[in-house]
Amino acid sequence: MIFNSIEFLFFALAFFLLWPILKKQNTTRWIFITVASFLFYAWWDWRFLFLIVGSGLVDYLSGLAMTRFPKNKKGLLAFSLIANLGSLSVFKYSVFFATVVDDVMEWFGVTTTLVDHIPEFALIVPVGISFYTFQSLSYTIDVYRGRLKPTKNILHFFSYLSMFPQLVAGPIVRAKDLLAQLTRYRTPSHFEIWNGMKLIVFGLFQKTVIADNLSFFIDAAFEGKTPFDGTSFWWVVTIAFAFQIYTDFSGYSLIARGIAKMMGYHFKMNFNHPYLATSLRAFWSRWHISLSTWFRDYVYIPLGGSRKGMLIGFLALFTTMFLSGLWHGAKYTFLMWALIHIGFLQLERSTKWTAKLKGKDYLLIPLIFIQSCVAWVYFRADDVEQGHQIIYRLFRFQDMNVGFFKSYFDHLIYLVIALAIEIMIYFKLKRPHLKQWYYQKNLDVYLVSIAIICVIFLRGEGQQFIYFQF
Repeated sequence: MIFNSIEFLFFALAFFLLWPILKKQNTTRWIFITVASFLFYAWWDWRFLFLIVGSGLVDYLSGLAMTRFPKNKKGLLAFSLIANLGSLSVFKYSVFFATVVDDVMEWFGVTTTLVDHIPEFALIVPVGISFYTFQSLSYTIDVYRGRLKPTKNILHFFSYLSMFPQLVAGPIVRAKDLLAQLTRYRTPSHFEIWNGMKLIVFGLFQKTVIADNLSFFIDAAFEGKTPFDGTSFWWVVTIAFAFQIYTDFSGYSLIARGIAKMMGYHFKMNFNHPYLATSLRAFWSRWHISLSTWFRDYVYIPLGGSRKGMLIGFLALFTTMFLSGLWHGAKYTFLMWALIHIGFLQLERSTKWTAKLKGKDYLLIPLIFIQSCVAWVYFRADDVEQGHQIIYRLFRFQDMNVGFFKSYFDHLIYLVIALAIEIMIYFKLKRPHLKQWYYQKNLDVYLVSIAIICVIFLRGEGQQFIYFQF
């Protein structure tokens, strides 16, 4: 069940019809959220509910045991980490690890076929497994660190872990941010409901109008179903994918936040216009914020961060970004994506070149955007070799003909719209009087109306959200 489907529309209508009745008491509220969320997830494959339940039980019981047996906290944390990451490894990385072993053995002239011996059940990647695993782990780690008191009510815990708006593609909501909210009964104000509806509409616009309409052009390029192959063509493809993945994932996060807001809950912002960043470090503070802060708090800082010298700082950066690449998927392409970011981030840190150009947004924004685009090539490529070939085409500067615009005008017009929106947002953020004028004229109402019309009449072919695979 996806947000941009008829099934979800009926699901949401039924949920919000019952919500005012069932939300008043803690127990009924928690049961309703959990049951509805399990139904939402089971729409794909009910068998994988056992993974969510299993992961949740491990962390729920580990959290309680940590307070009862404080001397065994480290062992209990280790048990939680092994159980959760072990499950994640079996279902998401077994094929990749087996492939790596087979490839390494082949280098030594030995032929192995570990991939062929992987059980069939481990070949299916459960939707959203990385999201709810990391969400569950944050609970145990925070209890271990003494930053969170474990909940004694299992329904309370599962209503947090399985809440359907963010269950399969984030944002990764921390227990310390949501558990306390779930203990309260409150009716959202008219302003909050309006903001929730606005987030949902803008999220659907980003996904169905921008991302889905760009997908045909991008897929045709990467699948070799187009006669065009020049430098200008591949730069447009790369830029289009940068906006496709941004609007697709940001769209999901906006819808999730909007639904939560209409329920009376608050999820933190997950995207903050990353393509307007003036450094790659700032890009990562704006892109998939819930994941980047998760790695910052639970990996980067514990490893020493940038406080213990250049070498430790580089090792912490390398480990964090490498794990981030691995989190996204069991493919060499994701590791290449991570390695490119590591290289650019280390260059930025050691030379401080972005700081030297501070204030020159007209240079920094395009340069940082180009860096992210180069990395996105591998993120989207079918394999590393295809990524190499596309990078070669991007920088050989041959065949600058833009005749492909005519062939794909019906799709590329949405890239132009996406670029125009980002430019307008930049000036709105940089010019306070424009922002004031925007709210004085109550332009939100007009923009929401336009977005609704576009979602109805200009939506592309329904596509699954890209981050469902993670």
